[in-house]
Amino acid sequence: MAAFLSLTRRELTGHFFSFRGYVIMAGVQLMLGASLLIVVHMLNRKAFDLPFTEKFPQTEFFWLVLLLIAPIITMRTFSHEKFTGTFETLMTTPVGDGQVVMAKFVGSYVFFLIAFLPTLSYPFVLEHYAHQPLAVDARAVMSAGMGIALIGAFIMALGCFISSLTRSQIVAAVSTFALATSLFIVGYLADIRPTELNWWYSVFQHISMLNHMRDFATGIVDTRHIIFYLSLTGVFLFLTLKSVESRRWK
Repeated sequence: MAAFLSLTRRELTGHFFSFRGYVIMAGVQLMLGASLLIVVHMLNRKAFDLPFTEKFPQTEFFWLVLLLIAPIITMRTFSHEKFTGTFETLMTTPVGDGQVVMAKFVGSYVFFLIAFLPTLSYPFVLEHYAHQPLAVDARAVMSAGMGIALIGAFIMALGCFISSLTRSQIVAAVSTFALATSLFIVGYLADIRPTELNWWYSVFQHISMLNHMRDFATGIVDTRHIIFYLSLTGVFLFLTLKSVESRRWK
């Protein structure tokens, strides 16, 4: 456990003690702030037809941040170690491969959560400064935060797996972003209801990130969504472990 905590702290501080980490933080806050301004502009002098938690995830910047930041964070987890030659040194330490994978994932994931943490305050800030009564459902805010955390965990695990396959951080980031974006596009296809219900439509409905986030934003915590993202996260962490183990014996 001590080795795991040490590796996790090393991974987390690696983000905070680098210029790149602060650029990521600034970029997240800038784009999420732009999303907030878009929602405020949409609601300016208009009735609040939908709660803020439902309008916010509908903005383009919100999804751009969610799909882009996780690959940028995870691209260095293993690719950077391979590029600098420290991966072999790390593998010779008396630490299990599973601990290495989990430490890198947890350290990067905590950084991801910290970057998104201010988002939870947006509805309450808007409630305080709104010119009209605005009721904020704290449960919906927490549910939306859970949706962000679950979707983020999946993309982070995917990013760790891709990073373990290549020495290039750029290749890792682009590949992770492309795969995550492909799954996101499925959400749009799920919203296009065909004249006749087809099997692919039902599949797209079940794996649509848009539909999942829409439920979380309305305060609906569906255990099927939770199991879906936890399962995907577990699968890609397992694949990352197998990739690291195969690298050890090369």
